[in-house]
Amino acid sequence: MRSYSIQEINEVINGVIYGSTSEGITATEQLEKATTSEISFIGNKKYEKYWSTSNASIAIVNEDISIEPGENRAFIKVKNADLAMSQILALFAPPAPIFHYNIHKTATVDETAIIGEGAKIGAGCYIGPKVEIGANAIIYPNVTILDECTIGRNTTIWSGTVVRERCHIGNECIIHPNATIGADGFGFRPCEKNGLVKIPQIGNVIIGNRVEIGANTCVDRGKFSSTIVGDGCKIDNLVQIGHNSKLGKFCIMAGNSGLAGSVTLGNGVIIGGSASIKDHTTIGDGAVIGAGSGVTGDVPAGKTMLGYPAVEARDALKQWALLKQMVCGLKK
Repeated sequence: MRSYSIQEINEVINGVIYGSTSEGITATEQLEKATTSEISFIGNKKYEKYWSTSNASIAIVNEDISIEPGENRAFIKVKNADLAMSQILALFAPPAPIFHYNIHKTATVDETAIIGEGAKIGAGCYIGPKVEIGANAIIYPNVTILDECTIGRNTTIWSGTVVRERCHIGNECIIHPNATIGADGFGFRPCEKNGLVKIPQIGNVIIGNRVEIGANTCVDRGKFSSTIVGDGCKIDNLVQIGHNSKLGKFCIMAGNSGLAGSVTLGNGVIIGGSASIKDHTTIGDGAVIGAGSGVTGDVPAGKTMLGYPAVEARDALKQWALLKQMVCGLKK
């Protein structure tokens, strides 16, 4: 186990050291659990109160911190402690699972597939006809990639993921376990003779570069054309993206949220956990949809929406305040 001095750690994040400590740092930990050989973080002033009872020798802190580090303890002040934390966590990250062979002997790789230089394919994978996997991509065990898909360079796909036929995933993406890319969209119509008739879903999914998709998330293929996830989007676990939806760049969707079919998100849209968006809805650039909200109509760029059904945040807060007054009045 390697030990880092405070100076070596600061070379990574380029902060300003306040105080001093001779302790070597071997790991990261939250304030309440940290030992003297572990580094922690104070990303919000409300957590300053935990420093006095923490055993951490070093904390990465924002520049506006109002407490002193204390004896044989130190702060490294930075503009954004959360971003610096990501660099420190990368420094201490354990190695990824090991591949003894670039292509495991139990993997089934069609003879027409094109596998890029340095790509790794784990045990039990299925790589179908005319699939193209980019250089240095990592396909962990028991992944299925069906016909004519493309996987970009330096992309990582974790175990249990299924990428259905003709779908395309960009460069430097991360697809977490058991995600499904390109399942049929939810399309049925009433029929007097047969009850419900399935509408064929003959489109595909296109995922941009540097996208991360969480475990057990589903991105459905288009009924026709493509479901699109733009560059830099970050999708949490257990998210549903319906057929023919289109996400702009750098959107965020938190866990258990969902888009019905043909939803359009602009660039930088944030969807809170368990929020649901009605089909054929457009949400403008930079809009924020609060957790648990239900959006039933278009949302202009930059707006924050709350509630079910969702309304502008200031209106929702007024409604909630009025409701609280009414309830308190009834109790009296």
